[in-house]
Amino acid sequence: MHRSIPWLWGLLPLLSLIHAEAPSSEADYYVAARGKTGLELKQALHGIIRHHTPSSYAALWEHLRRTDEDPENPEHVILLYTGWSVPKDQNGGRPSEWNREHLWPASHGLKGKTGPMNRDLHHIRPTDVSVNSRRGHLNFDDGGERYTDPDGPTENRVDEDSWEPRDAVKGDVARMLFYMVVRYEGMENGEVDLELHQQLENLRTPRLGKLETLLRWHQQDPVDAFERRRNERIYEIQGNRNPFIDHPGWVELIWERGPEGP
Repeated sequence: MHRSIPWLWGLLPLLSLIHAEAPSSEADYYVAARGKTGLELKQALHGIIRHHTPSSYAALWEHLRRTDEDPENPEHVILLYTGWSVPKDQNGGRPSEWNREHLWPASHGLKGKTGPMNRDLHHIRPTDVSVNSRRGHLNFDDGGERYTDPDGPTENRVDEDSWEPRDAVKGDVARMLFYMVVRYEGMENGEVDLELHQQLENLRTPRLGKLETLLRWHQQDPVDAFERRRNERIYEIQGNRNPFIDHPGWVELIWERGPEGP
């Protein structure tokens, strides 16, 4: 039988307080954003997440094998739009292979393969080649006809100017695009100022739609374990995080209460 130690019981409340107030590494990462809203919060987050080291374009293949690994089969990756689990080495440019899908299309303001925007893992996901081709440079919005791929039916919808992904990743898509418009403000290194708009945007502009739809998707499809794991692995690779995965409530503080809200 163990005897209690009276002086230790007196220290327990203090020890609990110290433990509760000890900052985590994530809390340290976002310290400059605390207490801010609207444009101030957006600017603070830009200052935090802009410090990262993009990979080479060729290295994206190997990084995606890690970031999008199937939790139930480590030899496979999960494809974003279809949810299909496919072998990691089945990548390339042929119709039944998977390739590197840029959620923010190059034709909407990205500057070639050498720029950091085109090599940023936070918006690059493995997708089936022919599905990727069908989405192309389309904006994101609801509606259209259900898309059937040569490799099988999908839960995506498509029309002449927009792409609607399957329900399970609508929030993922929204949070990746929210990251992009905060990370890339056109302030340095020849980067473009990316923005989300209410209308469906044309090509050759650094804008993408549809903001109102993406805000709703963010609410309908909350952050899940796959997103959180992916965020951690990207942080290990390129040294920055998606703040809207770590703090989903910041979406509302920036776009629904701030000066850029709908």
